Amino acid sequence: MSTLAVISQTRRLRLRQRYRILIAFLVLLAVLFALTLMLGQSFTPPGDVLRVLTGEDVPGASFTVGRLRLPRAALAILSGLSFGLGGVAFQTMLRNPLASPDIIGISSGASAAAVFAIVVLSWSGPAVSVFAVIAGLAIAMLVYGLAARNGVAGTRLILVGIGVSAMLESIVAYILSMAPMWDLQEAMRWLTGSLNGATLGQILPLLISLVVFGGLLLSRTRDLEGLRLGDEAAAALGVAVARTRALVIIAAVGLIAVATAVTGPIAFVAFLSGPIAARIIGNNGSLLIPSGLIGASLVLLGDYAGQFWLPSRYPVGVVTGALGAPYLIYLIIRANRAGGSL
Repeated sequence: MSTLAVISQTRRLRLRQRYRILIAFLVLLAVLFALTLMLGQSFTPPGDVLRVLTGEDVPGASFTVGRLRLPRAALAILSGLSFGLGGVAFQTMLRNPLASPDIIGISSGASAAAVFAIVVLSWSGPAVSVFAVIAGLAIAMLVYGLAARNGVAGTRLILVGIGVSAMLESIVAYILSMAPMWDLQEAMRWLTGSLNGATLGQILPLLISLVVFGGLLLSRTRDLEGLRLGDEAAAALGVAVARTRALVIIAAVGLIAVATAVTGPIAFVAFLSGPIAARIIGNNGSLLIPSGLIGASLVLLGDYAGQFWLPSRYPVGVVTGALGAPYLIYLIIRANRAGGSL
């Protein structure tokens, strides 16, 4: 067998393996979604769940499944997809596993803006969400601008993002210190990330965001993979580096900002999804879709665990934060042992 035939056969085998893993991810997400609809403080039979999903009025189940569990589960999946896609886009573009929205300040910007709008401006509802999205985009541009000296180095952008995030957290702490008691509960949702009070009406903004920004991101998959090789190598392969980088940033920040505006900053989902997908599927090919599916599964599972598996009820952001913090420490230790390069 010729060398070319061996290479072609190896590629086909890798592609088949990749498809099998993606199907497994989809099956896992579907199973988690079904279990979330059936299991809670009470058990709802699969037949009743299907009848509710088809629009039939089922006494008891229509409220439990249709009004409580379904909006929460749908919001978990859509927000997880958004965080997973946005996070791995940054990590791939900057070739650094620490380059996630949690670390570089985008989530902090949206949260700080929401807390300011709630406590200082006395806003509520959609106005807070719109303000949070705008602030997330503005902070992303600020961090990018401060880091853009002779090109954007991943480590420099991360360090600038950490500094901006620390400044924003100080502002939030000051605002909360003078906030009335009745505003604290709403403000804390924006700081921890929660699916409490989820409604079907919150799904539409996330769907639109995924179609627009997610579609834009997926359309740049090939160019994004080129950026993984470095700017010079990508340019040699015909990638319009500056244009691709700008489009990827707009799409990723849009996904993260809208998801944060709806659910609050669900900690470390954007940070964890890409590395988990890379460990399972390998670095051959784009990690966008696998990371999105992993992100959706993490949020869905984390929210269920926070409701029913722990001694007290916790928001999903607390659960994912408890999972992500040890991994962040592990990455920093590993980088230090490798010579201090992030």
